[in-house]
Amino acid sequence: MSTTSAVRFASPEHGATPLAAAGEFAPLVLGPLTVWPPVVLAPMAGVTNYPFRKLARRFGAGLYVSEMITARGYLLGNRLTRLLASSHPDERPRSVQIYGTDPLDLGEMARQLVDEGVEHIDMNFGCPAPKVTRTGGGSAVTWKPRLLARLVRAAVKGAGAVPVTIKVRKGLDDDKLTYLDSGAVAEAEGAAAIGLHARTAAQLYSGLADWDAVGELVTRVKIPVLGNGDVWECFDALTLMRKTGCAGVIVGRGCLGRPWLFAELAAVFDGREPPPPPAFGAIRAIMDEHARLLIEFFGELQGMRQMRKWCSWYTQGFPGSARARAELVRVASLEQMHAVLGRFDAELAFPPAALRVRRGKGSQCQVVALPEGYLEQRDDDTPPRSPHTSAELAAYERALDGG
Repeated sequence: MSTTSAVRFASPEHGATPLAAAGEFAPLVLGPLTVWPPVVLAPMAGVTNYPFRKLARRFGAGLYVSEMITARGYLLGNRLTRLLASSHPDERPRSVQIYGTDPLDLGEMARQLVDEGVEHIDMNFGCPAPKVTRTGGGSAVTWKPRLLARLVRAAVKGAGAVPVTIKVRKGLDDDKLTYLDSGAVAEAEGAAAIGLHARTAAQLYSGLADWDAVGELVTRVKIPVLGNGDVWECFDALTLMRKTGCAGVIVGRGCLGRPWLFAELAAVFDGREPPPPPAFGAIRAIMDEHARLLIEFFGELQGMRQMRKWCSWYTQGFPGSARARAELVRVASLEQMHAVLGRFDAELAFPPAALRVRRGKGSQCQVVALPEGYLEQRDDDTPPRSPHTSAELAAYERALDGG
């Protein structure tokens, strides 16, 4: 394996992690798609819209998945749902994550997406939001393997030659694990791969991801397994694949405010030492580009509202950033954002302590909300009721989480 550099920018645990050796890892193959490096941007609600995918793609190759799109909202022509599912000609391959609990909706949505040029479809069965699981949707679906099979089968049929993958969690909680059953269903119903967020729905985003579960799933199925959870640094991806034998990694919260992580991932998989993170002046330029993309996509008001959370993530760990974030979370224009960021020294180096700072989701756990009697009905394949009215749909989509 390639030797490490004396000036490596990494946490202490990765000071001696070897770079990828020539031929050590294979490209990720999903049907007709070949993905190198074997890195997938995790679908994240409110995050992986076209502006961020465009920015992340510029830093490194891989597969960049949209935030979750509800089948019902898409088929009803909901304006925001359609916007979030949209793309531009520069985005290839085009990848969309879908969510639904009605096989007819999922099959029709898959057909329409393929007709629009989508080249990869991912299905979300990992959402742990109480409003979703309380109706039997999201991560609750995996408790019922026959229902899961109906939904996957419908999407695979609707997608035709376009690869369909699914993303799941380990299960509802530590006493109700479902990921091995989900892997068997995915393989039997023609899914091209399965992604495993190695936490339960009860864990939400707390604790450590159980990479051993990823390795166990690899031994149980023949389709590719993608490992998800605790990839904070590019070297984590190498370690996860070496430890588990998985075919690729899904990168979620680690890239929030750090889109250059994809350049670092591309480097280590090619056997090259990654460059150090950018100094604050370069990060400020990235933030400006990101804000302009959001404004172009959503309009100035909504675009800058979207940018507020990104301002917090980009500035995490820099000296004086806590005080600046109190202002950045209220910015309503590029000029206001520039005024606050202009107070920082452009030569400030990226703080090493920020490499593994948890961005985004909190650290709490939950008791998973389920319909009454749900646990006694594992063999039931009846789809849970989907939201139908505009008001129901709006409330439901606000609750959805990428899982």
